Amino acid sequence: MAWNEPGGGNRDPWSGGGRDQGPPDLDEVVRKLSDRFNSLLGGRRGGSSGGGGSGSGGGGASGSGIAGVALVVGVIAVIGWLIASIYIVNEGERGVVLRFGRYLETTLPGPHLRIFPIDRVEIVNVEQRRFREIGYRSGASGGRQPAIRSVPKEALMLTQDENIVDVRLAVQYQIKDPRAYLFNVQDAESVLVQVVESATRETIGKSTMDFVLTEGRSDIVADTRTLSQNILDSYGAGLQIITVVLQDAQPPEEVQDAFADAIKAREDEQRLKNEAEAYSNEVIPRARGQAARRLQEASAYKEQVIAQAQGEASRFEQLLAAYSKAPEVTRERLYLETLETVLSRVSKVLVDVTGTNNLLYLPLKSAEAAPGAVDGRSAGGAPETLPASSSTSVDGSAAATRLRDLSRTREVR
Repeated sequence: MAWNEPGGGNRDPWSGGGRDQGPPDLDEVVRKLSDRFNSLLGGRRGGSSGGGGSGSGGGGASGSGIAGVALVVGVIAVIGWLIASIYIVNEGERGVVLRFGRYLETTLPGPHLRIFPIDRVEIVNVEQRRFREIGYRSGASGGRQPAIRSVPKEALMLTQDENIVDVRLAVQYQIKDPRAYLFNVQDAESVLVQVVESATRETIGKSTMDFVLTEGRSDIVADTRTLSQNILDSYGAGLQIITVVLQDAQPPEEVQDAFADAIKAREDEQRLKNEAEAYSNEVIPRARGQAARRLQEASAYKEQVIAQAQGEASRFEQLLAAYSKAPEVTRERLYLETLETVLSRVSKVLVDVTGTNNLLYLPLKSAEAAPGAVDGRSAGGAPETLPASSSTSVDGSAAATRLRDLSRTREVR
């Protein structure tokens, strides 16, 4: 109901009336609390005095009030101590509890209780992977790529063949033992950098410069990681090396040009060797194949000649046996077979006309190829007239010489 509505009694919120709606008086609250604690602790004692003087009653009430306030303060102190004694360890972390500065225990993730202020807790992240640079330092720059600053004191190392190499390493590690990390060494990260640098110098000192700059990178990284981890374990640093990355390995800037020329010459040498080897691999198999083919051809020719000779010998023996039984018949048969063999390759027939010295050359091959020619007749049935090869007469002695040369040629075949 509003203050100016009928029945409101004309009570406005700014007037002195209506104190019941305001906040309670602090003195009254403290007095009520004191009375309650008096009733719990000293109320009976004050009530039993009964008819005593008012001074003694006031003294008992004052004493009971002080005790109540002390109890309230004590409860608040206990609650504050409990709050200060509870601590929470997050996931991936470990809590190292120290009592009077001495190691007590290592707690796992979750809520835990300690004795405050006797116990102190150090929270250590054991899953975070940390990163350190050796031989260089990278920092932010105006461009996209980070600015890299060389540290010659860490980067320059001596090889086995007394050459200087500029080496840059990146080490990734994490904490594996929180207690050892906090108490065994004073500055674990600095110890890690010095240990890795020392292990790298020892590994490179046992290798040549060419091995470091070419094919030996993976071996150097593996040896450095193993040696560094063994040294850290012997120190009890509580660190675990995850990876060691060889960012760069090159000669110093003063000799880089000369070294680049040497590398180029070495690469040209290797390229020429590879080309020669490729040519050798191409020519040698081809020569071997040709040699094998010729050997096989020679072997086949040998077998052919031997078989042919054996066949001729066997044929001659059989012919000799037949000739010994019937010489005339065998001689006639050989003559006819020889003529058949010779004349089967001749494309012309010579006809000797009786009573004349002229020789007629009959082109039988062209006559056989003529369409419709059958038995020397034309398509109309009339005998075909064969043209003479020459209108001039030939001398008989010249014809005889030509026949004799032709017979000799056939005998040679």
